[in-house]
Amino acid sequence: MEFVRFIRDNAPFLAAGVLLSFTSSYGQTFFISLFAGEIRGEFGISNGEWGLIYTVGTTMSAVAMIWAGLLTDRFRVRHLSVAVCCLLALSCVAMASVQGAALLAVVIFALRFTGQGMLSQLSIVAMARWFQATRGRALSVSSMGFATGQAILPIIFVALLSVVDWRLLWVLAAGLVLLAIPVLYRLLRAERTPQSIAQSSDATGMGDHHWTRREMLHHWLFWAMIPLLLGPPAWGTALFFHQVHLTELKGWALVDFVALLPLFTATSVFTIFASGVLVDRFGTPRLMQLYLLPFACAFVILSNAETLVGAAAGMMTFGIATGAQVTIPAAFWAEFYGTRHIGAIKAMAAAVMVFGSAVGPGITGALIDFGYDFPSQMIAIAVYFLAGGAVATFAIQKARPGLPIAPQVDVKGA
Repeated sequence: MEFVRFIRDNAPFLAAGVLLSFTSSYGQTFFISLFAGEIRGEFGISNGEWGLIYTVGTTMSAVAMIWAGLLTDRFRVRHLSVAVCCLLALSCVAMASVQGAALLAVVIFALRFTGQGMLSQLSIVAMARWFQATRGRALSVSSMGFATGQAILPIIFVALLSVVDWRLLWVLAAGLVLLAIPVLYRLLRAERTPQSIAQSSDATGMGDHHWTRREMLHHWLFWAMIPLLLGPPAWGTALFFHQVHLTELKGWALVDFVALLPLFTATSVFTIFASGVLVDRFGTPRLMQLYLLPFACAFVILSNAETLVGAAAGMMTFGIATGAQVTIPAAFWAEFYGTRHIGAIKAMAAAVMVFGSAVGPGITGALIDFGYDFPSQMIAIAVYFLAGGAVATFAIQKARPGLPIAPQVDVKGA
């Protein structure tokens, strides 16, 4: 009953978060990678070359996010979301008409920057700023857009690929992005400015201090968290990016593998809500120390899977990991560094994660070209997750005593 009341009282803002995260799907790897076969075939490029192009475009978007993410501290989500959605729609049209592999990197940059970068940033920062005592629940609700996109868009677009040219499907994606604009604007018509929110309802971080991004970058905790930040986007992106290669190697039909995504999504959704409740109850320090374990388990399972049943088990375990990824790291930054400058702080963290999603496909694609198929790389990836988790655990234990103990108050109806 309390959760239902929370959703009812904050419905417009939570719905806006859901729509923002859903619309980011068209710039996410799970969507772009659906067209990997058609793109490689049309431009005559290998897995490694496609991975390099994707790495270059995504790396450029990570650099751009360092500065563009600051806009979320200065402008209303309502205005920024309209501008970013227009740019994302143009990016989808560009993908539909791109000619030549060189221009493909520019288009990938535009898709990743507007979709995965800015729309995801807007959704997460808005929830982290507007809600404090119920921050975990707000993040879990808004992230339903990510989960919904992963659940339905691959099935729909893979089915359409058999009867519709892949370029026309990108035109359809552009139209769907444009349809979201008037809905977002209406949902956020009563939104307060980031400045007023930051001044009236901010929460402090370590040392009862409002951390700036410059201060965060001069603090050892941020750098100790880099392996944890890089791992999930790097290797999780690689998993979706190479799903065509993976299914061909395992002898599975792509449509059958994609049909497992609802299981992945169902597990992810359950974990999103569960982790949101756990964040509100226990905070992020304990949860961040366990955060990478499901990722390691998922890659071990998928590496050894020989049937779709094994693939389903691996994807469900991966769903647990990605569900936790939606809420726990986002809440971590607000809890440890405060919310007054959360847009700038989250932009830096987002840039690191976007960079991770850039290097993952590039590294794994190059290794595939050198004869190391993706399943054989998965065990080494699992070891990376365990090592990154160990470093993060040590750092969090050292920093945890500095957290404030004052109770937090929600920004209800912000």
